[in-house]
Amino acid sequence: VQLVESGGGSVQTGGSMRLSCTVSNYRYSTVCITWFRHAPGKEREGVAAVGGDDSTYTIASVKDRFSVSRDNDRYTAHLDMNKLQPEETAMYFCAFSSRVMNIRNIPPVALFEAWGQGTQVTVSS
Repeated sequence: VQLVESGGGSVQTGGSMRLSCTVSNYRYSTVCITWFRHAPGKEREGVAAVGGDDSTYTIASVKDRFSVSRDNDRYTAHLDMNKLQPEETAMYFCAFSSRVMNIRNIPPVALFEAWGQGTQVTVSS
């Protein structure tokens, strides 16, 4: 399984950005994709996830600004981010699991089988 992220870049405070993550070399229907971010000096943080049953979860701190979705083919997921703030500057990663169906929280890291290379999001003030 391979994951490729796209859509990162630079944006001003309050701006919007869409990140995408495409899963390849996998042909089964259970696809859970979760977005993480890792900023310098901070711990990696799970941000949002879409489960194998299409349930979704977004952490409280971004719930009113970020949303996660996936395409009908199930192998591409998107993270739409609005009203971005400078403190959200980070490397954003997507991760794949074939074992997570219903999403009620960010799944444990141990359940993920593949990670993308990351895409940098920079929010300038």
